[in-house]
Amino acid sequence: MLSSVSFLSALLGDKTRTIARERALPGRETAIPTEREHFVLRRSLHPPFPDGYEQAVFGMGCFWGAEKGFWSLPGVYVTAVGYAGGFTPNPTYEEVCSGSTGHAEVVLVVLNPLQTSFEAMLKAFWEGHDPTQQMRQGLDVGTQYRSAIYYSDDAQREAAERSRDLYQRQLAAGGYGTIVTQIEPAGPFYYAEGYHQQYLAKNPGGYCGHGGTGVACPVGVAPPALDPS
Repeated sequence: MLSSVSFLSALLGDKTRTIARERALPGRETAIPTEREHFVLRRSLHPPFPDGYEQAVFGMGCFWGAEKGFWSLPGVYVTAVGYAGGFTPNPTYEEVCSGSTGHAEVVLVVLNPLQTSFEAMLKAFWEGHDPTQQMRQGLDVGTQYRSAIYYSDDAQREAAERSRDLYQRQLAAGGYGTIVTQIEPAGPFYYAEGYHQQYLAKNPGGYCGHGGTGVACPVGVAPPALDPS
């Protein structure tokens, strides 16, 4: 008898299987046009960002709802949606959704470490989706909807792994299964098309398939340091 995951994979075919590098689309040298300024925060979406600010990249299903969960958090300087973790340079949304680039839909979060922390972003990440769902979030199914943390240094990797282990215990106590979140080094981040940026601010009634487990994550709860400025 097939397990529920095996049945889903059989039903959906390659939608839940990450494509091999040699089969990925070739992409393009030129970046896909996007917005220059954050629709809500009115700051540049693009580097250079202020000195000393930290960047984090999270995949947690459809990036529309995921981004909305971050841009209003204290200490977040700017957010942007895009594609990461794949093989195709400068992919389009349609290419990513085809499963032929290997990318996940992700959110880039730029934060002021004097006002918040990477751990606080991890708390929002874990609580904002169900990290036990394999290659999907709710009814959104496909490799582009996978749960992922793309870390920029060893400190982020260690914090991500530590928070995963802590949250796994909380989830297990709540009756949930095993966390399947990928924790991998950050590669290139490709900005998504302009209409995707801050989509739910531009379209308040737009689709948002996000919903967490309701289980609290015991990280990132300490008060941040005060900004001396």
